[in-house]
Parts: sequence; structure tokens; C-alpha cells
Amino acid sequence: MPAMNNSFKLTGRLIAAARALVGVGRADFASAAGISVAALQQIERGGSAWIGSDPEVEAIARALEYFGVIVVDESDGMGKGVRLKFTRQDVRQIARLEGEGGIIGSDDAP
Repeated sequence: MPAMNNSFKLTGRLIAAARALVGVGRADFASAAGISVAALQQIERGGSAWIGSDPEVEAIARALEYFGVIVVDESDGMGKGVRLKFTRQDVRQIARLEGEGGIIGSDDAP
């Protein structure tokens, strides 16, 4: 397995948890990652096994960023997890501002 930065060590369970957190289906998440739905299903089926492919890690990291999810490292005896990058209030404010019209930039948040 290639050496990876700990902040990018991902498992299928973390990815499934991230999708559940933001309420995104496999098709939308796979599209944001630039991978097939079948590839995403295979990754998630791996359960707690680390994703060993750098291209797959990079693809998943893109999708996590797109949907505003961050991976929380292990600490204080607790395992890894996922959380929202923005508070719900932030997301509502961004949606309100984007709904007002104008050009939408690359910093879009769901």
C-alpha cells in the first residue's frame, strides 16, 4: 500500500458515513469524485479496510470537499469520523446568497 498522509487515510465505512451525513446518494457522490458508481460500491464494501490507491483517495477527497465533509482524525481514545465543514446556519446562509442570482463561484457548498 502506498504511503499516505494520515489525514487522507479513508475507509469505505467513513465514506458511507460521509454520504449519510450530507444525505447524498452513491450516484451523486461518485459523480463528484469522478468515479463510477460500481467503483464507489466496491470501496464501501471494503468496510474498515484502508483505501490503498492514491487515485481513489484523491477522487474521494474531491467529493468530500465538494460536499463540505471533513474527516476527523482519531484522538482522545475515539476513532476517526466525519463532520460537516460548515454549520447548518452557514449552509443556509450560503444557499440564500447563491439563490439571489449572479455568478456562482468554485467555492459552492451544498
